[in-house]
Amino acid sequence: MIKNNFIQEKRSHESAAKHVSGYARYTDDISEPAGTLFGAIGWSKKSHAIIKKIDLEKVIKSEGVVAVVTSKDIPGRNDVGPVFDGDPIFPKTKVEYFGQPLFAVAAKSTELARQAVLKAKITYKTLKPIVEIKDALKKKSFVLKEQIIKKGDPIKKIREAANRLKGEFTTGSQEHFALEGQVSFVIPQEDNDFTVFSSTQHPSETQQIIAKMLKQKSNSINVIVRRIGGGFGGKETQSFIFAAICTLLAKKTKHPVKLRMDRDDDIIITGKRHDFYSEYEVGFDELGVIEGINIKLASRCGISPDLSGAINARALLHIDNAYYLPNVLVENFLCKTNTSSSTAFRGFGGNQGMMVIENIIDNISRSLKKDPSEIRRRNFYQKEKKNITHYGMKIEDNIIHEIFDSLIKSSNYKSRQLDVKKFNLKNKHLKKGIAITPVKFGISFTTWHLNQAGALVHIYCNDGSVHVNTGAIEMGQGTYTKIAQLVANELGLPFNKIKVSATRTDKVPNTSASAASSTTDLNGAAAINAINKIKQNLASYVKRKYKTKNSDAIYKDGYVIFKGKSFKFNSLIKEAYLNRVSLSSSGFYATPKIHFNKKAFSGRPFLYFCYGAAVSEVIIDTLTGENKILQVDILHDAGKAINPAIELGQIEGGFVQGAGWLTMEEVKWKSNGQITTHSPSTYKIPAVNDMPKKFNVEIYKYGKNRENVVNKSKTTGEPPLMNAMSVFFAIKDAIASTANYNKIPIITAPATPEKILMSIKNL
Repeated sequence: MIKNNFIQEKRSHESAAKHVSGYARYTDDISEPAGTLFGAIGWSKKSHAIIKKIDLEKVIKSEGVVAVVTSKDIPGRNDVGPVFDGDPIFPKTKVEYFGQPLFAVAAKSTELARQAVLKAKITYKTLKPIVEIKDALKKKSFVLKEQIIKKGDPIKKIREAANRLKGEFTTGSQEHFALEGQVSFVIPQEDNDFTVFSSTQHPSETQQIIAKMLKQKSNSINVIVRRIGGGFGGKETQSFIFAAICTLLAKKTKHPVKLRMDRDDDIIITGKRHDFYSEYEVGFDELGVIEGINIKLASRCGISPDLSGAINARALLHIDNAYYLPNVLVENFLCKTNTSSSTAFRGFGGNQGMMVIENIIDNISRSLKKDPSEIRRRNFYQKEKKNITHYGMKIEDNIIHEIFDSLIKSSNYKSRQLDVKKFNLKNKHLKKGIAITPVKFGISFTTWHLNQAGALVHIYCNDGSVHVNTGAIEMGQGTYTKIAQLVANELGLPFNKIKVSATRTDKVPNTSASAASSTTDLNGAAAINAINKIKQNLASYVKRKYKTKNSDAIYKDGYVIFKGKSFKFNSLIKEAYLNRVSLSSSGFYATPKIHFNKKAFSGRPFLYFCYGAAVSEVIIDTLTGENKILQVDILHDAGKAINPAIELGQIEGGFVQGAGWLTMEEVKWKSNGQITTHSPSTYKIPAVNDMPKKFNVEIYKYGKNRENVVNKSKTTGEPPLMNAMSVFFAIKDAIASTANYNKIPIITAPATPEKILMSIKNL
């Protein structure tokens, strides 16, 4: 009998062996046909300036250069903005950030191309840039209109509250730093068509942007993505400009062109996570229960809207995290600065909003000299009451109490908290801290039309093998593996009979980005929809041919079982083909129930919520500010996990990335707008030594999605990142111990050694 249980099975990533052996083919690994040229981009050395003259004479004459392109070579739309204009491929008269592309060359080698662009002579009239959020607020420099959410009468409730706190807080930016940088490879075809290989999370929009740039029909552009080496949101929109420039070079030269960015250039040119500044005032009772809260948010959006509207909206929608806010006012300002356009990053604004409320909750607990875990729990959403969010959505799947309480017990949080305090009494310069934080994260695109997916499924008649195409991008997260597991389970076939192949715009059109933690939910459901159509074809045939009374069939162990009639799967497929039954179908899925009024900021923007909690214990050196994570315990809700091994990997990886954002990854700009942290030597990401020796991660064993999603699972893409909040607040707890827990430490994210020392000094 064939093993058939592929759901909830710990199965390795479908490309795991290829990843570790080096045989996995990425865009840059595609063999180059004869005559392939190589691209490089010339970018601005000013952050805000009028372009007086671009002299490219020496560039054109440089060794190996075949072609140079500027804005004059663009026949159509000179912009890669996904929603609004504001991101020109090449600006005509003015540069707005340090690193903005101005022109590009195609040469006979990458080295010659990169050498050539350095020979450009550009004359500027320098203008004063706006770099910092506070400066943008003063000058009322914004990319979009202010966003506001109001519920109840927060100002009155704050005024009447027994206790009040005011303060400000910031969370920093973050570089995506994917293992595979930005890269595109374009091959011209006949009829002025182009095949585009791009390391992108959004092939369909890549197709559309190139078509608009060239003033061609979308059907002349075919975008293909087999896998990308990490995205984290940095290839949702930021890949567009490289694919567009590469295609423009291919069109002009009539040769294949590969454009692979140097790591420094990649970081300098591309956008990053939005950093946020916040001011708050909160009123609360003697037990620490919030009665009213007023928050002013502002984010650094860079030169254009990019995806800032949706990202900032998600920040507002997650300003509650797991807490019931009866009276709330949040005003959010989307600041225009002379920096690269900030963009999507794992969490998509939600985590920035969650950090604001967690800092407020922590400050409330310290002002009352209470255990922060107690104050957190008292403010949690409830089951039957206090279950309506500040945007009007009823929470129907709340399990935060169960997860939080279970983790407190399993991690020995209470006893370890006492041990931490004992340690701190005995040690003068080394101090420990411990914290537990919750996670409630909404799942769906907040842009309604993006909550859809397509699929194309073929079953081959000679051997019954199955070929699947979807709009999903495999970027290391294991979505191909999970979709193959779902398909294998639906058809009762061994896993090795299913192949999920490259995403292609000529097979599955009009796809949404692989983002918003919705990739498997959407594309897995679309694949199953296609399979169900093929099943209907088979059932109709069997009912017609064999006069079966019931058309419902069980697909199990390589057999198809009807009432009164059983077939081997391969035999039925061959028979169906010989009788002209279609064994191919497209599939489609649209997320149900969701609706959201963006103007009123109300509705049901999410299909469901993911929950989690984490306990982190840290140690800091009060003389140097150095810190170390000693132990982490995570309990996370993955519903009925499709593949527990992959989900565990996502939870662990998300935590590490979040810890990097909140403790060490610091993006810095000079006052003139020049980014200074643009290489591994100046920008620190977590390494193995930065991780705890004790790292306990568990999937909540009672998890089950109450909504009708594939396998009743829940995503583990974005939500686990915010388990890392526990690290930041553990550091804050350690700082508090230096003043005997009698003062509220003031520290912002990331909690670098310098900031830790400053916080200790100011207590």
